[in-house]
Amino acid sequence: MKIICIGRNYAEHAKELNNAVPEDPIVFLKPPSALLINNKPLYYPEFTQDIHYELEVVLKIGKNGRYVQPEFASEYYNQVSLGIDFTARDLQAKCKKNGHPWEIAKGFDGSAALGPFIALDKVNPEGIQFQLHKNGAVVQDGNTRDMIFSFNDIIVYVSRFFKLQMGDLIFTGTPAGVGPVAIGDKLEGSILTNTGWQSLLECDIK
Repeated sequence: MKIICIGRNYAEHAKELNNAVPEDPIVFLKPPSALLINNKPLYYPEFTQDIHYELEVVLKIGKNGRYVQPEFASEYYNQVSLGIDFTARDLQAKCKKNGHPWEIAKGFDGSAALGPFIALDKVNPEGIQFQLHKNGAVVQDGNTRDMIFSFNDIIVYVSRFFKLQMGDLIFTGTPAGVGPVAIGDKLEGSILTNTGWQSLLECDIK
């Protein structure tokens, strides 16, 4: 099982971090040990002083494939969830400054919080609205129609480099509004379904 992540996939998020809007998807991986499921808390690690939340819509790959063609891309997923890409922003900045890879800032244990999956037909696939609440206040409010690269674009691009396998996860990018977390914070991710808002993910910072 691979955890494939897409960076800077919302223009406003790229701008808030003073990053250029990419011409191709920015791809990085997290190890399986990064997964944080069943609403387990994130214990603030000692190696960073600046962890940020990044709420994302997550796809689960439902069939194997490589070099997927655009007309078949939608056949490779039929479930979605919400995930939080926790990022050690201070480590990331240091790695970038030194020209080093920044996996330690993105792939540490517990850095990929993930909620349960729901069927794609329970949401509007043309534009999935999702929100992150921090201590009860909305801090991120995104819609997948604002993605630079669509779900299908991501499938096509990623499958050129990695064979997609059943059970692989794709974190599809975060909208604007990312920010720091502190011990004691409570995060809740919600998605708009055909019958109303549904909470999919809760994570306490300890």
